Amino acid sequence: MPFTVYVLFSEQYSKHYTGFTSDLENRLNSHNEFGKDWTARYRPWKLIYTKIFDSKKEALEHEKWLKSGVGRDFIKSIPH
Repeated sequence: MPFTVYVLFSEQYSKHYTGFTSDLENRLNSHNEFGKDWTARYRPWKLIYTKIFDSKKEALEHEKWLKSGVGRDFIKSIPH
């Protein structure tokens, strides 16, 4: 089962969110339509980056890298 690491951007609040999932479409709907978690405060979210991995371990490692200082700089360089 493939896993997708993704980055979302809220234009209205200039916020980024990084996560991973095995069902990207469902997860995006969840961020934009359901729940009362942190992401609900900054809707709507726009998908600005994805990368697919064959294993959960690889996806988690990439997500962790994106949340590091170097990874955050990389995210800021992505056109939104």
